[in-house]
Amino acid sequence: MTSGFAEYSNYDGLGLAELVRRREISTAEILEEAIARIEELNPKLNAVIYRAYDSAREACANGLPHGPFIGLPLLLKDLFTQCTGMPLRSGSRFHRNYVSDSDAELVRRFRNAGAQILGKTNTPEYGLMPVTEPELCGPTRNPWDLSRTSGGSSGGSAAAVASRMVPMAHGNDGAGSIRIPASCCGVFGLKPTRGRNPTGPELQEFWGGFTCDHVLTRSVRDSAAMLDATAGPDIGAPYYLPEPECNYLEEVERQPKKLRIAFTSEPFLPSTVHRDCIAALDDAVQLCRGFGHELVEASPDVDRQTGALAFLTIVCGQVRGEIELAESLFGRKATYRDFEPETWAVGLLGKHSRASDYVKAVQTLQRSSRDTARFFKDYDVLLTPTLASPPPTTGSLKASGIQAWAVKFLGELNSPGLVDALAGIDSLAQEVFRFIPFTPLFNATGQPAMSVPLYWNDEGLPVGVQFVGRFGDEATLFQLAGQLERARPWSDRRPPVCA
Repeated sequence: MTSGFAEYSNYDGLGLAELVRRREISTAEILEEAIARIEELNPKLNAVIYRAYDSAREACANGLPHGPFIGLPLLLKDLFTQCTGMPLRSGSRFHRNYVSDSDAELVRRFRNAGAQILGKTNTPEYGLMPVTEPELCGPTRNPWDLSRTSGGSSGGSAAAVASRMVPMAHGNDGAGSIRIPASCCGVFGLKPTRGRNPTGPELQEFWGGFTCDHVLTRSVRDSAAMLDATAGPDIGAPYYLPEPECNYLEEVERQPKKLRIAFTSEPFLPSTVHRDCIAALDDAVQLCRGFGHELVEASPDVDRQTGALAFLTIVCGQVRGEIELAESLFGRKATYRDFEPETWAVGLLGKHSRASDYVKAVQTLQRSSRDTARFFKDYDVLLTPTLASPPPTTGSLKASGIQAWAVKFLGELNSPGLVDALAGIDSLAQEVFRFIPFTPLFNATGQPAMSVPLYWNDEGLPVGVQFVGRFGDEATLFQLAGQLERARPWSDRRPPVCA
């Protein structure tokens, strides 16, 4: 049952805030409508795994800051982002009893923008998988087809936005985790430049600097306006970007200059690309040519196999570090029973890797970053498919058969000798990378990149395309995204499971 504001799902975040400013509706009415939509749809989707309705009502009753998003109902992804009084489980049994006692700086900025935070969204354990299917909370379903994945690791947030529970939800992106679910669920997802949004005070850099936070939205202008509200380093930030010379919201309305756009369907990690993703790319190329932009088929020259190994080496080391930090925080040693087999196996690979392997992996990706930066001297934007396939069926990327047995056996024995011999985790990693061969490179380079929902296949599933900008140049991406949205609006497309 809704609160009586039936038009709620027709508005983006800025639209709701404008209604509040004109006193056509109250922040409390918006909050109750959002709660009603979550309660209506979540049993089907399993997108929201923690409800904070009482604290949201209390904040609303006390009066919200008069920021650009006053009254915005916002969901936080339950991964490494602290919010006072809320559990922070990161999809893991080991963290199930942990409750945050402070706000991350990004959460403070969300609140200062006027957002009312009403819960947490589902995520895979430690954000490792590009699908949201944790053992702790169960899988999040795709509102376009309940048999399909919503993507990951911000899959709960993407499903909540696509289904109109909320107009915006928080996400973070370490290998594509904003862009992947944006593609799977047909919403807009921008990964900002490394250092654009704050990561502290609890976190400094994460996954070796791969990861950054922002939001998933239905409209481009919501993404731009929220980045205006949150951008800028916090005290002690490991990376520092000069303040942008522009207002991102204004850039959305500005026509871009004639752009030189490179495009490619060749993946940056070993993979084969589905015909639907190539069709989505071809469609975007023709659309951009119609705007008068110059489209050139070209691609950065990267070593796919070496890059995949380097990326996996860094992630394994980071996961092991996270496990050991959690052990210190909780005052007990973790065992394989505390984690999913894949997470524990990745952590063991990190435990038994050499420090020199980590250093060589960092240097490998830094060389790739420099090579990619040189490529962008000749192009304003790079266009690719976001993913190598439409959203796959739930469970299809989980370890199975002999692979699952090998991963479990490794975890139980905790043997460094088996780490060297184990083929199961390697083949699982290759399967994961085959789904996401276009996104991780730009976490390594730190460049801004966005998934734009321009194409739906014959099965009615969204298939996103990725646009990558030069380091620090979100402005050009927002200009182009605004142009694309005006020419090919997607906000009226509604999935079968929708408020």
